[in-house]
Amino acid sequence: MLKQRIITALILLPIALGGFFLLEGGAFALFIGAVVTLGGWEWARLAGFPAQWQRVLFAALVAVLLLGLYHAPILATPVLLLGVLWWCVATALVLKFPQSAVYWAPAWRRIAIGLLILLPAWQGLVLFKQWPQANWLILAVMVLVWAADIGAYFSGKAFGKRKLAPAVSPGKSWEGMIGGMCTCLLITLVTGIVQGWSAGNTVLALLGAAIVVAVSVVGDLTESMFKRESGIKDSSNLLPGHGGVLDRIDSLTAAIPVFALLLLLSGWATL
Repeated sequence: MLKQRIITALILLPIALGGFFLLEGGAFALFIGAVVTLGGWEWARLAGFPAQWQRVLFAALVAVLLLGLYHAPILATPVLLLGVLWWCVATALVLKFPQSAVYWAPAWRRIAIGLLILLPAWQGLVLFKQWPQANWLILAVMVLVWAADIGAYFSGKAFGKRKLAPAVSPGKSWEGMIGGMCTCLLITLVTGIVQGWSAGNTVLALLGAAIVVAVSVVGDLTESMFKRESGIKDSSNLLPGHGGVLDRIDSLTAAIPVFALLLLLSGWATL
């Protein structure tokens, strides 16, 4: 399994890095759109639509909507707002699981949830590419999510006692989450010092980082919640040794739209 994971990572890493940081404009939107569409194909199974034609149909719907968003940039802000609103709702659903499963029982709600997870994440990344320090913004949100994950892993291993969401993901602890949060705040603080940020900007950056990290945890737990409800271990086997696309980007799907909206509210960028 370890060998398989390493081989897959060595193949995908240059593709992912090249796609994220070298592509621009329509090519970048298409690259991210392909990833998100694959995520849509996987989501259909998590949402209770296992037939191949259902999964392909939902993936096609995602692709068509992404194309529409690309040609209608005026919808960017509403899409981000809907995405952030969804993650607020998702937090409540995670905290109340398994009782909350009744709220997404209707098929149309599961379809809507998939769109609210995938479309705002794509929209956020496309916006990052249009804003100042584009690639650095993409790198920043990735570093926050990855550092939180790594910090949570080691903190949880060393100190984890109180379960964060036992009904959803028994392996996660409050101590792990706090460790991941502290890791990201330390990285943000060091970055601010190196970059010469003012005290006010540093405080805002620390607050923003804390919000992004917190919601990234919700993104991870949300996919785990749907996998647990459907009795599925991985979203797919597209990435040998790593599971599926959603298994790799679940935290990012939550962090990206929140990060994008925070940047808008801070005045960093405009639409």
